[in-house]
Amino acid sequence: MLAAMTDQPLPDRAPEGSEADPPRIERAWRPATLAVHAGLEPDELTGSVAPPIYQTSTYAQDGVGRPRGGWEYARTGNPTRSRLEASVAALEGAAHGLAFASGSATTQVIATLALPGEGIVCSDDVYGGTYRLFERVLRETGVDARYVGLAGDGAALEDALTDRTRLVWVETPSNPHLKVVDIRAVADRLADHSGARGERPILVVDNTFASPMAQRPLELGADIVYHSATKYLAGHSDTVNGVLATSRPDLYERLAFLQNAIGAVPGPFDCFLVLRGIRTLALRMERHTRNATAVARALATRTDVACVRYPGLAEGPHAHPQAALAARQMLLSGGMLSFDPAPRDGRSAEDRARRFSEGTRIFALAESLGGVESLVEVPAVMTHGSVAGSRLEVPRALVRLSVGIEDPDDLVADVLQALDGA
Repeated sequence: MLAAMTDQPLPDRAPEGSEADPPRIERAWRPATLAVHAGLEPDELTGSVAPPIYQTSTYAQDGVGRPRGGWEYARTGNPTRSRLEASVAALEGAAHGLAFASGSATTQVIATLALPGEGIVCSDDVYGGTYRLFERVLRETGVDARYVGLAGDGAALEDALTDRTRLVWVETPSNPHLKVVDIRAVADRLADHSGARGERPILVVDNTFASPMAQRPLELGADIVYHSATKYLAGHSDTVNGVLATSRPDLYERLAFLQNAIGAVPGPFDCFLVLRGIRTLALRMERHTRNATAVARALATRTDVACVRYPGLAEGPHAHPQAALAARQMLLSGGMLSFDPAPRDGRSAEDRARRFSEGTRIFALAESLGGVESLVEVPAVMTHGSVAGSRLEVPRALVRLSVGIEDPDDLVADVLQALDGA
């Protein structure tokens, strides 16, 4: 699946009228090659193999209404941002890419495709910030969001779709329960449904947990794929950024307009940091997966662990319920997992979750994920506090791990000693 590439020119986010000649990629190039080269071709002027950062807010024009090469103002377009957008589009097998100031800004722009009176059908396990936007911002404008279990047999989706459905929003693997949704099955179901405006609902997939190295939703029928590029794409916990990709010209035209009109665009240096991270994405995702698998297996052997959630666990009492689907849909299981400690020695599961999270030595207690360093958190009171009291509420004993690229033996030893002390 990941080997199928386009031989069309890479998308060019230069403004209309740009004279830039976008570079080309080869159909035979694999994702690891694209990660190093797509959008990162040597500088056209000097040949520098590290493309320059265009740290500018505006551009000198050759005459009134005659911007040089089409560049006029950095909110509308920036060469460094253009390279990032080209890179992400190539990695996702898309025709177009767009970059934003954060993953949440990307979410907001995509969600703006739904107008008052229209609806969003959303996975019942998503990042707390997505729920917060839908419930505390969009609902007040008249956009209705419904949360359903999309990781099941499809019946919930069938019941949730209406003639007002504009977007179907899928997060897979989901945050923080690591549910896996069959993207192809959802796309097939939407193919003959008439939603808002008499059109097929737009299928949006949050690919943050998987990354393009593990999963490419557009090839499975999604219309838009997006990432919090803060996470695996950048990979070093040193920038905040968001990106999306699509091959639908109509959606791209509207989303590009919204990018410019709303203005939540990333700065050039942040784009550079994401581009630099993408160059090692293939290597990092392989290591993240190997390490997370080792940690998940170690947790699965413990009698004081009630539940382990990891798509790569296919056997034993903690086998993932969608492990077979994950094996078909994903090339890598990724670096994210979650688990619930069991009560022990008079301590509740919630108390042990807190003690564990405060007792690790390598895993840093922090929000976010996808960096080279390992992180631990308790979502109920950290990243998912906004879903408290809702049907998406996260168990207070659930611990989420973002497994980094350190030595796997050290990571397993850290998890086990923290459990022993919890």
